[in-house]
Amino acid sequence: MSDHSEPLGYRLVTGPDDADFCARVSGLLNQGYRLHGSPALAFNGERVIAAQALVLPNFARPEPAEGSPR
Repeated sequence: MSDHSEPLGYRLVTGPDDADFCARVSGLLNQGYRLHGSPALAFNGERVIAAQALVLPNFARPEPAEGSPR
């Protein structure tokens, strides 16, 4: 799993449909992210797996440094 020090404009949170998943989504909502669409649910034969997209409103991608590839 990558650790991003800067916020991302789009996040897709996935995992078992449990309290930890809900806490991860709630944490992103507290950081200013907003739900993007409905959650998706799937059953992997053992448990329910959830996915929720979130977006950061007014996200502006930083401009690349001069001379760096786009």
